[in-house]
Amino acid sequence: MPADPAAPSATDEDDPGGRSARQIIVVVLVAAAVPLLYLLSTPHNFYDLKIYMSAMRWWADGNPLYDYAQADDLQGQLFFTYPPFTALLLRPFVELRIGVTAAVFTALTVLALLVTTWWLVASVADRHGVSRWFAAGLAVPLVFAVESTRETIIFGQINMLLVVLVLADLLRAVPRNSRWAGVGIGLATALKLYPGIFIVYLLVTRRWRAALVSSAAAAGATLLAAAIAPTDSWRFWTHELWLTDRVGRPDYTGNQSLFGLLNRFTTPEEPNQLLWLVLVVAVGAYGLWRAAQAAQAGDEVAGLTLTGLVAVLVSPITWTHHAYWFIPAVVVLVDAGLRSPDLAAGPAGRRRRVALLTLAALVTAVIVYGVVSYYDWGRAYERTDAPGEFLLRNLYVLFALLLLVVLPIRRKPAGLPPGPATQVAKHEPSSRQ
Repeated sequence: MPADPAAPSATDEDDPGGRSARQIIVVVLVAAAVPLLYLLSTPHNFYDLKIYMSAMRWWADGNPLYDYAQADDLQGQLFFTYPPFTALLLRPFVELRIGVTAAVFTALTVLALLVTTWWLVASVADRHGVSRWFAAGLAVPLVFAVESTRETIIFGQINMLLVVLVLADLLRAVPRNSRWAGVGIGLATALKLYPGIFIVYLLVTRRWRAALVSSAAAAGATLLAAAIAPTDSWRFWTHELWLTDRVGRPDYTGNQSLFGLLNRFTTPEEPNQLLWLVLVVAVGAYGLWRAAQAAQAGDEVAGLTLTGLVAVLVSPITWTHHAYWFIPAVVVLVDAGLRSPDLAAGPAGRRRRVALLTLAALVTAVIVYGVVSYYDWGRAYERTDAPGEFLLRNLYVLFALLLLVVLPIRRKPAGLPPGPATQVAKHEPSSRQ
């Protein structure tokens, strides 16, 4: 007796003016709200980019790079604080008008956001039988709505260049055992120091070759800069690197790190350094341990997300435009929340799904509204002295700590590249011979 024909899947059904139209309407409505968020946000008019270009002109005129300073009403004196390798890449832009430079930076940031968002959501869409284009069409406007993205674009920051280098390594090169695996992280570390936490991630997940390549790439780029600008390089690595006050006030609400949280309790005095170091060690060790567990389970996105959140917390200065890592956290939460619960789990499994999706919605709301875009915290040195104020001024810190604990690790999810444990298992018989 012939078998019954398979029922068509939801994605294969004819949908004249139905499902596709609804998807388009949802995407259009979400995208339409994004320009309003930018219009209502504090206008920074490429403020940071203009500082970079002024510093490059100062340097091109023969002055010491790290002597450049610009007065700021809130932060006092602002300096050029990037490593010399970054200065070498920025210096050619001196020949362009600032408007052209801003357009180039914006275009590169937009391209990086599009590429990285596709990398994050494509496999999730496949697992849940959703069109990749609908998933990306919904995710991209939300990513552009997030405060870290808005601040990156309107300040003229380079953060998305670093993100695309890191994600290209961890989501593309490392899973394929490419000989170039680690180069992206190394170059990102040479451009700005905080991506160096991902070299530590490679070490704790025992990707020794990639960690070595990353270290070599970072060292090579740094030595290249030292060969071209030896005096400025020596000054940066021996002196300027250790002066956190060069990048602004640590107590400012825009600094969403543990050090910023502590400073908001003690300002204008500095917090206890030993307490901060203890917190950094504890948070770093726990967060990287969970990241290693995620990598062993094959969940590279959760692993890199946990590592990025560790960087947010332990860095002395984490401006809001550095807080990209909440975006992949939302992707992980949504993916885990949409999965069919284990039948044995019963109501508990369904409650867990609801809790994960609720947390995803809450995190999204927090990172869209942010902590500085729509609220003026003033310029005075004011200590945090009320529970409500403590919550509002430290939203990213508190949610980063929460996610370090509760971010789900998706055990060997279909469609994700295998982690170290999966790779080892494939070769286990021959390793015992």
